[in-house]
Amino acid sequence: MSTLDHKLLHDIGASRGQIAAIALVVACGISVFVAMLAAYRSLELSQRAYYRANRFADVFAHLTRAPRALEARIAALPGVATAQVRVISDVSLDVPGREEPATGRLVSVPERARPRLDDLSVRAGRYLQPSDRSQVLVSEAFANANHLHVGSLIGAVINGRLQHLRVVGIALSPEFVYEIHGATDIWPDSERFGVIWMGERALSAAFDMQGAFNDLEVALAPGADEQAVVERIDALLARYGGLGAYGRADQPSHRFLSSELAQLRVSATIVPAIFLGIAIFLLHLLLSRTVGTQRTQIAMLKAFGYGNGAIGLHYVWYGLVIVASGALLGLGAGLWLGWILTRYYGVFFHFPILRFQAGIGLLALTLLLVALAGVAGSLAGVRSAMLLPPAEAMRPQPPARYRPALVERMGLHALLPSPIRMILRNVERAPLKSLLSCAGLALGVATLVVGRSSFDAIDLMLAHQFYVIEREDATIAFDHTVSLRASHELAALPGVIRVEPFRAVPIRVRKGHRSRRIALLALDARATLYRIVDLRGRVLQPPRQGILLNERLAQALGVRPGERIALDVLESARATRSVRVAATVDELIGTTAYMERGAAARLLREGPAISGAYVGVDARERTALEAALKRMPSVANVAFRDRTIANFRSTIAQSLAVSTALLILFATVIAFGVVYNSARIALAEHGRELAVLRILGFTRGEVTLVLLGEQALLTATAIPAGIVAGRAIALSFSAAYSSELYRIPTAVSTTTEAFATLVIAAAAFVCGMLFQRQLAALDLVGALKIGE
Repeated sequence: MSTLDHKLLHDIGASRGQIAAIALVVACGISVFVAMLAAYRSLELSQRAYYRANRFADVFAHLTRAPRALEARIAALPGVATAQVRVISDVSLDVPGREEPATGRLVSVPERARPRLDDLSVRAGRYLQPSDRSQVLVSEAFANANHLHVGSLIGAVINGRLQHLRVVGIALSPEFVYEIHGATDIWPDSERFGVIWMGERALSAAFDMQGAFNDLEVALAPGADEQAVVERIDALLARYGGLGAYGRADQPSHRFLSSELAQLRVSATIVPAIFLGIAIFLLHLLLSRTVGTQRTQIAMLKAFGYGNGAIGLHYVWYGLVIVASGALLGLGAGLWLGWILTRYYGVFFHFPILRFQAGIGLLALTLLLVALAGVAGSLAGVRSAMLLPPAEAMRPQPPARYRPALVERMGLHALLPSPIRMILRNVERAPLKSLLSCAGLALGVATLVVGRSSFDAIDLMLAHQFYVIEREDATIAFDHTVSLRASHELAALPGVIRVEPFRAVPIRVRKGHRSRRIALLALDARATLYRIVDLRGRVLQPPRQGILLNERLAQALGVRPGERIALDVLESARATRSVRVAATVDELIGTTAYMERGAAARLLREGPAISGAYVGVDARERTALEAALKRMPSVANVAFRDRTIANFRSTIAQSLAVSTALLILFATVIAFGVVYNSARIALAEHGRELAVLRILGFTRGEVTLVLLGEQALLTATAIPAGIVAGRAIALSFSAAYSSELYRIPTAVSTTTEAFATLVIAAAAFVCGMLFQRQLAALDLVGALKIGE
């Protein structure tokens, strides 16, 4: 072992406290990097394997009714590799143990063979057999949420008749990895919505669809033009009430999964960069101070023949050892956190196999990141050591240039006690070090603010959507368009105190080459249970002339109020209309268009028809209402607002507890690392001065104030700066994570700011207590010999 190796081990032992603090910061950054990228890799590989193994379709289309003979013509279209036709319908379910009706999406599958596309993964029980028409497979999420198992019976209102379905298996499908009711939903509600696969013959007979279909899936041939295939399919299905074919990118489940994967990649880049940036800064401080205190040793090494390269490499190894120790800890923690994160995603995204896979590539990337951080943090110290002439290094480091501080030049020094003036002088004489220390602490505060602000944003979204916009007690949707008379029947049900009907129409809006498939929601002009409210709290009325567009939708189409757009009606009576954009509304969820119900009826050239109703309910008669709704054959979906909110909050509460704990841990590590290293360096640099102060009669408390007061001042300055930085980062995250599906608002509550302040102040206080003990044991005689 060479002399430099012995020196390296000695330096590591002498600075073990500071090394541990820096290593913990590195560990935090590496753990977040590994966890998020590993979760991303696990989800992406599981998605690809699942799609490939179960033959996930590329193009989808829904229609009113077409003969099965059309399947062969579709399969023969250029670019089509496989076509599969089905019968699909949403029905009302009577689930054992549930008071309110649930919604089931019945999907036909062949009894004598497996589906050619979107094949099922049977998790429990068995696949369907042709001998029993009442047998069904249910989605795993729905089964788990409602405690269903093989052998359970479910009541379903099919084509106006109550039928009892027997569960013979629990299954998954690549079509419903993210199981939501409709394209406008953003959060799954597995208790109230589930997918049920039923035999093709049985389901066709139940809906009088023998020899017909109302849904289509297509797999594309390699190299096929998706848009061209979509146009050919639309042309074939137009006379059969086709609602417009669309590609995989617009398929609701795939769209949400792809959005989540994109967000994971963003998080895996930004968050670790914060931690590693702080680690590089702390390593820079440590090595700069180490080189400054080892001037004599460096001179002697150079005098004995060690070149600049060897000495520079020695300090590079010093930095690499520090970050490597943190990387080992971070790698283990990151793999564990990544496994937990992957399992957490498994609650929302349903794969038959969701394996946690880190991969050699991720480990190699982590090693490269660690090496870059170590070298970057060591550069300043290495440069100082290499440029230091031996003759100059043999002399003690020249004392700092002392001059009056700003408060003294302003004549305010007489108003301040001596320890405070010393603190201000130390901060002013090392402005770069003070600024960087303050920036590190501010990033710790910002980390807490950003993390907690996501939950503030969710609370704001909930409050705006469910207490400002949606004020109904329940939303009732019918399985098909019905006459306005149905709203009077709803008003006669027990407990119903107000009914506001609505019309929901699937449409495609077009402007030039840009188009979007959305829902047109037609409301009464004086509706109060469901209102159109923008983010500034303004209530807008559904227009009697023209159409009101969601602002993000208008931006996607490139239109402004006053311009005209093409509107394709995607219902049985397909038509194209030209409408004027009356206004836009800034909303958080969805891309919806609005019209007054009467105006929509005129646009569609139909009578007074409705798709459902928002209702106010007397809570005392709610049980009777739920029982009555279960018996109504035309009711496809019932959603009670309070249960939707409770389900949403219970799910969020799980992630809130874990995320908050990790945020506290990471921010504490940042604060402790910055305060500890800054105080430790201050103690090493000013140990002689502190000892002189004690000999001159300063009390232990005053000496402690001089050392830790500087850190307290930096911490107090960093907290408001960190809050401002946290708000700015939260704003950038909001823009990065928002999509057409939903917009994440920027929200930072006073509770979040107080929480961040408390955590950082507590970490700094604990660190100060550790140094108070070191000051109590300060060797006055030994300290006075420094530099002699």
